[in-house]
Amino acid sequence: MSRPAVELADIVRAAGNDFVARHRSWLTWPQLKVLQAIQRCRTAALGGHLDGCSQCGYQAISYNSCRNRHCPRCQTSARDQWLAERAKELLPVPYSHVVFTIPHPLAALVYQNKRVLYDLLLRSSAATLLKIAVDPQQLGADLGFLSVLHSWGQTLQHHPHVHCVVPAGGLAFDQSSWRQPRQGFFLPVKVLSKVFRGKFIAGLRRAFRSGKLSFYGTLKPLANPRLFRAFVRSL
Repeated sequence: MSRPAVELADIVRAAGNDFVARHRSWLTWPQLKVLQAIQRCRTAALGGHLDGCSQCGYQAISYNSCRNRHCPRCQTSARDQWLAERAKELLPVPYSHVVFTIPHPLAALVYQNKRVLYDLLLRSSAATLLKIAVDPQQLGADLGFLSVLHSWGQTLQHHPHVHCVVPAGGLAFDQSSWRQPRQGFFLPVKVLSKVFRGKFIAGLRRAFRSGKLSFYGTLKPLANPRLFRAFVRSL
């Protein structure tokens, strides 16, 4: 595959410093780190090694890559390799893509309590799928799936959500057969939303009562139980 005329790294090198200077007030250090990694990727700044042909003596320098997961040149190769490995694990059945996310007002609280609330997000989404799948009125089967946590959105803003890759069906409880959805869709979105919201909010309240949540800056007033309850009700 030929190299495109312009890559993201070329744009970052040409305009990145000016962009950072104009928008430094809202850029976070992880975003600056990504920009710097893309800017330095496969340049002398990261070092490299000298390749040489033992036959003709031709030599060329290969610069090291940044290996940052947000870098298109580095991530593409890793993504293709990951996809090839995962494709070997697929069952010969249709698959569904289910995404669980949280209201925007919760993002700041999650950012201050990543370990507790990322865990809650993953557990709540998994419990939701399992609960609805075993319901005889829905699927009536044991479900398996793959969940991936994404903490950032496409704009590199903090946006926690979970992607679930789910076989559109499951094993009967006696494991003797494969059960497929009776409807023209996998599981009803409104039911998924209602159950997930209930499980996440219940977990959020438990975390507060057990003192597992921390509050800083503009969120500090939420340490007051009355204000926290009002905040949760608003969700």
